[in-house]
Amino acid sequence: MGNRTFTMIKPDAVANGHIGGILNMINEAGFRIVAMKMTQLSAAKAGEFYAVHKERPFYGELVEFMSSGHIVAAILEKDNAVEDFRKLIGATNPANAEEGTIRKKYAESIGRNAVHGSDSDENAQIEGDFFFSGLEKF
Repeated sequence: MGNRTFTMIKPDAVANGHIGGILNMINEAGFRIVAMKMTQLSAAKAGEFYAVHKERPFYGELVEFMSSGHIVAAILEKDNAVEDFRKLIGATNPANAEEGTIRKKYAESIGRNAVHGSDSDENAQIEGDFFFSGLEKF
């Protein structure tokens, strides 16, 4: 068993039909999907998930966007999962993302950047637990 990370395919990418393409890139990069679901966050749940950003000026817009449509939440497994997945998704601003990254291919803007990826092992655990019960993780 490798390390785990958490990802969300955000409402922009779901609405634009990119679930399959993004999951394909994840699989091709050697990640194993150990839990996955499609759901929609309420504004309250999105606010709770992004509480770390509560004091930031973009918080309200982020919460509104993340509760605006369906998302796909997943826990991924691979050696060095957090760091490798951050490389795969690319820079927050798709204009600065490297070729071959998920955001270069699928993101529309800094705010509508297709995917979320955990930034640490600790946050990966917290974020995965936010969406999945023990029964849903393999």
